[in-house]
Amino acid sequence: MAISFDKALGVHPHTMLIRSQRAEILASNIANADTPGYKAKDIDFGQAFKAAKSAQLSGNKMVRTNEKHLSGGTQLNNGVEQYRTPNQADTGDGNSVDIQVERNLYVQNALEYQASLSFLSGKFKGLKKALSGQGG
Repeated sequence: MAISFDKALGVHPHTMLIRSQRAEILASNIANADTPGYKAKDIDFGQAFKAAKSAQLSGNKMVRTNEKHLSGGTQLNNGVEQYRTPNQADTGDGNSVDIQVERNLYVQNALEYQASLSFLSGKFKGLKKALSGQGG
C-alpha cells in the first residue's frame, strides 16, 4: 500500500512554505523602514493557503516561457502579496512601514512557523514508527 504524503502530512508543509515567504516579506519591510517611498507588504494567509491547496489539487504545473528555463518549483504568493494599509500618517517621504508593527508581525509569524514545524516533526515521527513496525 502506497503512502500518500499529502494525506499523512496534512496542511503543515503548505503552512510552513507560506510562513517562510511571509517572513521574507516582513524582513524586507523591516530592512526598508527608512527607504523613501517604500510601501509595506504582507501576505493574506487565508488566500495563500487556498492558492496552495488548489495548486496541490491541480497538479501544480508550471509554464516555461523559454526552453532553457528549468522546470519545477512552487510560488504560492501569486496574487496574495498585498500592500498593507498604513496605521500611521504619512511622514512625508511616502514610506508606509511602521517598524514596531513589522517586528511584532515577524515574531508572531516565527512562532507560527515553529508551531507548524513541531506538528510536521510529529507527523514524520509517526510515519517513521509506522514504517518500522512500532505501531501503537
